[in-house]
Amino acid sequence: MSTSPRNHREKQLAAAEGYLTLEMPEHALRELRAIDDPDLILFEANRLRGEALRMLARHDEALVAYGRAFAEKPNDVDLLMGMAWCYKRTQQLPNAITAMEEAYRIAPKVPVILYNLACYWSLAGNKTQTLSWLGRALRMDQSLRRLIENETDFDPLRGDPDFQLIAGSAG
Repeated sequence: MSTSPRNHREKQLAAAEGYLTLEMPEHALRELRAIDDPDLILFEANRLRGEALRMLARHDEALVAYGRAFAEKPNDVDLLMGMAWCYKRTQQLPNAITAMEEAYRIAPKVPVILYNLACYWSLAGNKTQTLSWLGRALRMDQSLRRLIENETDFDPLRGDPDFQLIAGSAG
């Protein structure tokens, strides 16, 4: 008994997702390239392609794939976070901030979104925004505090007394 093309595509998508979970992005891309008629699964194929390319640090290409997926589902928070990651690494910090602000509008109770906004505002040199977002993120999830010490995005403010107060008072 042969499987239908739809079932076969779904298995290939699942395989690609599995490869990404195993941090094997090249295998995921190979699986995605083998899909017949990817237009039938446009969102998922582009989302997974974007993730694989992001893992390979091919950020410009990832942004293209993410953009195609975003056209299908503009309210997908994970897509926006992936796009912001790539924007930051392609020296497009204003776009990274915009993507994360959109993610926040969609999911205001997800602490990592607020934390990432604090990171990006720190890189942009905006102390007020950084401290505001960081303080709110830490009030929502104290465990984020453990990330601060090794977060290079906060290096511009690391010696600032106000930053130290917020980062240290989270516990």
